[in-house]
Amino acid sequence: MIVSVKKILKTSIPLIFGAILVWYSLSKISINVLIGYFKEANYEWIFLGLFFGILSHLSRAYRWKFMLDPLGFKPRFTNSVLAVLVGYLVNLAIPRAGEVSRAFVLTNYEQIPFEKGFGTIVAERIADLVMMLCIIIITLFVQFDFIYDLLTKNFDASKISIGLIILTIICYILYFFVKKATSGILLKIKTFVIGLVEGVTSIFRMKNKVAFIFHTIFIWVMYVAMFWATIPAISGLEVPFGGVLIGFIAGGFSIAATNGGIGLYPIAVAGALALFDIPSDPATAFGWIMWTAQTAMIIIFGGLAFLFLPIYNKHK
Repeated sequence: MIVSVKKILKTSIPLIFGAILVWYSLSKISINVLIGYFKEANYEWIFLGLFFGILSHLSRAYRWKFMLDPLGFKPRFTNSVLAVLVGYLVNLAIPRAGEVSRAFVLTNYEQIPFEKGFGTIVAERIADLVMMLCIIIITLFVQFDFIYDLLTKNFDASKISIGLIILTIICYILYFFVKKATSGILLKIKTFVIGLVEGVTSIFRMKNKVAFIFHTIFIWVMYVAMFWATIPAISGLEVPFGGVLIGFIAGGFSIAATNGGIGLYPIAVAGALALFDIPSDPATAFGWIMWTAQTAMIIIFGGLAFLFLPIYNKHK
């Protein structure tokens, strides 16, 4: 009974939170104004962005083979693509369940043991986490002056220095205790970090590591390109490259926080673009157009994947 309640809460709370955020976001812009932006948007740019998104999904499905090859499995590319699309669709409804559904698809149609398929997906996610960290680091370098000026404008420089010193001391203390941890939450952190390091180093021991690394970089370049390509869809919206990176990062974290970024994505993106003095209405409209395009793509292609899977594998 308690387990069922926990499952219901895990599914319902993010959806309720997302609904509240949708209300909050729409309270910042008139519905008629937002609809006007959708009507006047240049959909050629939106479709170009979606094209980049589709390329990233195909690349992700192809990259998967490099994780499965050493285990002795060679799933058909079509099934890999369908599994990836189904996974994205399931994640919209139930957070983190998409990875499980991906593994189940290959278990059902390619006879790949669930635990092995799921293990490769976890390793993929580690590679994706590293790429996200790389994009954040690149953004810090590219926009160092902007970020520094922003911090010093809003906070006293001496307080920032003291804060950095305190943060460094805290990190060192945490490192010491995590390293010695044998139980509790610190042990979980230690296990996660060790798994992260092992996952990253395993990539360099992979037979096709160059191809795997190429596809990993390509996937994330396509993600950024999808964001960048959609900007001209709104007439007069000009975002500098640094704004593209910061907006993309903000949107990425919002997707991880709620089901597919529902409600939070437009708020996060608009907030990031506001740092570059971009007016609220076009920034919020862009966030909604970007989120709607991504979500529509996932629902349409994910739904088709659900329908096509049993047809394509009708002999099984």
